[in-house]
Amino acid sequence: MGWMEELQSALAARGLAVASIPGKGRGLITTRDFAPGDVIIFQEPYASTPNKTSSGSTCDGCFASNNLKKCSACQVAWYCGTACQKSEWKIHQSECRALAALSEDRKKMLTSTIRLMVRLILRKQLQSEQVIPTNAMDNYDLVATLESHISEIDEKQLVLYAQMANLVSLVLPSLEIDLKETTHNFSKLSCNAHTICDGELRPLGTGLYPVISIINHSCVPNSVLVFENRVAFVRAMEPIAKGTEILISYIETAATIETRQKDLKQYFFICTCSRCTKNSYEELEETATLEGYRCKDKKCSGFLILDSGKQSFTCQQCGLSRDQQEIKEIASEIAQVLGKASVCLSSGHLSEGSTMYKIVEQLQLKLCHQCSLSLLQTRETLMKVLMELKDWKGALTYCRLTIPTYERIYPATHPMLGLQYYACGKLEWLLEFTEDALKSFIKAADILRITHGTRTPFMKELLHKLEEARAEVSYKLSASD
Repeated sequence: MGWMEELQSALAARGLAVASIPGKGRGLITTRDFAPGDVIIFQEPYASTPNKTSSGSTCDGCFASNNLKKCSACQVAWYCGTACQKSEWKIHQSECRALAALSEDRKKMLTSTIRLMVRLILRKQLQSEQVIPTNAMDNYDLVATLESHISEIDEKQLVLYAQMANLVSLVLPSLEIDLKETTHNFSKLSCNAHTICDGELRPLGTGLYPVISIINHSCVPNSVLVFENRVAFVRAMEPIAKGTEILISYIETAATIETRQKDLKQYFFICTCSRCTKNSYEELEETATLEGYRCKDKKCSGFLILDSGKQSFTCQQCGLSRDQQEIKEIASEIAQVLGKASVCLSSGHLSEGSTMYKIVEQLQLKLCHQCSLSLLQTRETLMKVLMELKDWKGALTYCRLTIPTYERIYPATHPMLGLQYYACGKLEWLLEFTEDALKSFIKAADILRITHGTRTPFMKELLHKLEEARAEVSYKLSASD
């Protein structure tokens, strides 16, 4: 049996199959029904590496940042304990010898991407020597068949990949490195590797998951990719019927069509999902809502369309005009105050920065639609700054203001919406708004149970807070009775 037949057999046991999708190449389709929250597929990385923090210390095994000790031999790898060190030893034993032999200058050239490639090559070598076992979902053949798009990248990028391949050969002098193959593999990483995130979707590192890389993109996905330590889990966000293609999002989908298509360029395809093939009016409405201007009448929720002949904007809903020059002046003022506010924050002047961001918010309210992404960004910044200043009430005010925008720009079961409800609940709990906290925790748990499961420490903490709030509300009710 060939490797592809073995893969199809392994996937069949999970209710999946690799299929040829018109206009997309390969894709993953279901051979049974899946319910929201079902794990469709999970996979350990073929190779992974943590993002190095400014202090340079993240566990190579689980990406934790606590209780770390540096490998005494190579002085590059870090581990949080013996369990992670043992789990990584087969790969790190070979890597360690190579890294220990490098000069300090060469060690400084070890970017996360270089280390990821070094680990990929070592895994391939150790699997060929049968030191590390292979199976249908864990073998180099899966990596070899990933699309590199090497013929579509520009010459400058190709030269960079070739230079990186040379650097890998200097790191691993005892192995005969195929420079062409390694150059192609760098190109594969750029359009196939995934950012590994924690439960709150903060980036921790990068991993290559060859089977999950078969899953295609949509701006209206039916599934979500999340991580438990380094293990990638794809979960259904909605009921998925037998014979349906599994789709995840490769990018931030809270953006206009133009921004999304620009972000997808690195993957060398043009998305044709339902959001990207709207009619011109629907596209105009989405762009104007997310990035455009509001009607001058505060009671009107319409969006503005530029009337180039009159040098003004006209509201598509009520027909009221707004002078283009007035909009330019407010936009210019926003840009000036925003620049000063950003400098204040980067200089550590949080209180002054928050005051300036509040001015930005008031100016944006005159100019932007209520669901504007720039207004959302300002409010998110204010929420974070006020939390740092321990102004919990102020932070909660801005967190609550973001929720309606999150509800508009994300699907009902999107993890970002669940996390925002959770942030809201934690602030409400802190301020002893117990009933409000309970409602927020319930909304957060209803979404995050689907996207994250219930096993991780992150989810256990959320569910514990939910039960705590429920008990507190019950106690208050019984006490008042």
